[in-house]
Amino acid sequence: MSTTDPVATSRLTEHPLRYKLNNELHARPPVPLTSPHIVSYVALMHEGLAVGEELKHLQALADAFARPLPQADGGHLHLDVGEFKLKWERHNEFSSYAFFRTPKDGEDTSRGALPVIPAGWLESLPGSLMVATHIEVRSTRDLPPDVVKARLISSGRQAVGAQVSDGAAWVFTDFTLTDGWSRITVLDERLAPRQAGRTVQRLFEIETYRVIALLAFPVAKDVGHLLGRAEGELAQLMDGMGAAASSDDEREVLSRLTRLAAEVEHSVARTTFRFGAAQAYYKLVRSRISELREQRIEGFPTIGEFMERRLTPAISTCEAIARRQEDLSGRVARNSQLLRTRVDIELQRQNQELLAQMNRRARLQLRLQQTVEGLSIVAITYYASQLVQYVSKGLKPLLPINPDIVTAISIPLIAGAAALAMRSMRRKLEAEEE
Repeated sequence: MSTTDPVATSRLTEHPLRYKLNNELHARPPVPLTSPHIVSYVALMHEGLAVGEELKHLQALADAFARPLPQADGGHLHLDVGEFKLKWERHNEFSSYAFFRTPKDGEDTSRGALPVIPAGWLESLPGSLMVATHIEVRSTRDLPPDVVKARLISSGRQAVGAQVSDGAAWVFTDFTLTDGWSRITVLDERLAPRQAGRTVQRLFEIETYRVIALLAFPVAKDVGHLLGRAEGELAQLMDGMGAAASSDDEREVLSRLTRLAAEVEHSVARTTFRFGAAQAYYKLVRSRISELREQRIEGFPTIGEFMERRLTPAISTCEAIARRQEDLSGRVARNSQLLRTRVDIELQRQNQELLAQMNRRARLQLRLQQTVEGLSIVAITYYASQLVQYVSKGLKPLLPINPDIVTAISIPLIAGAAALAMRSMRRKLEAEEE
């Protein structure tokens, strides 16, 4: 078997994105975790914020611990300051900050990793807060699952729980906000460090993507009100189109229909991205839940069941509103085209009437011209015969002629010549026109 010469390969012209695309497969690796561990995670929407502003804020954190800030490769970096680790990622709509640290014996972990973060740094993060979650990873030897289940049942709150990673860990949460933070407990049965890191990362992503997916839900409610009004107005306009008695009425309906089409298309342009993003985020939520490989715990719904019952109806509403909006846009466009066709037909009919009137006027003008031609022959004959009379009178001393007789003889000859000339000219013009 022949092998490729590495020297020969190095001589090939490389695509400028080759290494970047290859490294993308290895980007954003999970942070290996061991029990016990506490993780605090925040995600902020960075509307209009440049990446430089976030890096400047990260630099301030590194300076506070006298550590160099690693280079942000592909919109993510890991910063290890000794007391904790920070994982920063920048996505299309949001940026996430995850703080990892090992708690001290007997430490109160209710505040997660926050006590070691410099005062005021977290509060001044650029962007608007969307997700804030504390995750506590504990060994089942230190915190048995039965203790957590009993605690959750006695609290009276509806909790979610499941065994994940084929029974290698337990996950409990209620997805509610307490002091602005949601809390998730992961009980490590036999997780490897990287497996524990992947599990925590999937929980972060489920929490983040489910919240951002729901950004489309209030938009769907607003669009629903608009669609209800627009559909009613469209029905009225179609009734008006059927009852239109004149072209002015049809043009008025068309003007109102055009304004309605512009309003609907503006709504489509404003919401298409949000509805599409909601679909993408929802698929990511379902994908991450599937990767957890949940096993049901008696008395607790799984994360997948919770999302099917709470998140799926909202996303289905967004899908229905998006389809309804697209359908309304198509109906408005079709009805506008139908009405434009009617208006065009009416304009064509009016144009045909104008052409018919012009043809009638042309025929009248032709008859008038024919009448004028006869009068013109008479006038030409009269003036020409007068010229003949003057000439014959001038020749009378030289020739034995009677001017009156010569004039009388010239009249029919002149009239005939004029008539023949007019007829020849008319035939020539008709031939050129044909």
